[in-house]
Amino acid sequence: MKRILIWLIGTATGLVLLFGYRTSMSGPMTTTTTQPVASAAGTVTGPAVDTRWGPVQVAITVDGGKITAVTVPQYPDGNRKDEQINARALPILVQETLDAQSADIDTVSGATVTSEGYLESLQAALDQAGR
Repeated sequence: MKRILIWLIGTATGLVLLFGYRTSMSGPMTTTTTQPVASAAGTVTGPAVDTRWGPVQVAITVDGGKITAVTVPQYPDGNRKDEQINARALPILVQETLDAQSADIDTVSGATVTSEGYLESLQAALDQAGR
């Protein structure tokens, strides 16, 4: 009887912990859009998003409802490793943004922190552009 009671309490505790666990689903990956931006023309700059390795900021140029250009005025470049990672990752992120015409793009493997900051700033720029 004592073993059954301990087993029931252990099982109940495990279930409470399992169902009470909250995953971190907030962040740039869940705030994406698949619709094109508004038809206003001009350049919109997203906020500088602080990341573990430094700020990331994205500016987009919109013309006729299409993203025609993307620049990254701020990105981590404090050391040689940052420079190497971002020299590879940023062109990929920019091209994916132009191809997708939204923030619904994948992160770049090996540059996850920069990618997440990029996506957050990009989404804010898209929102400012009338999205």
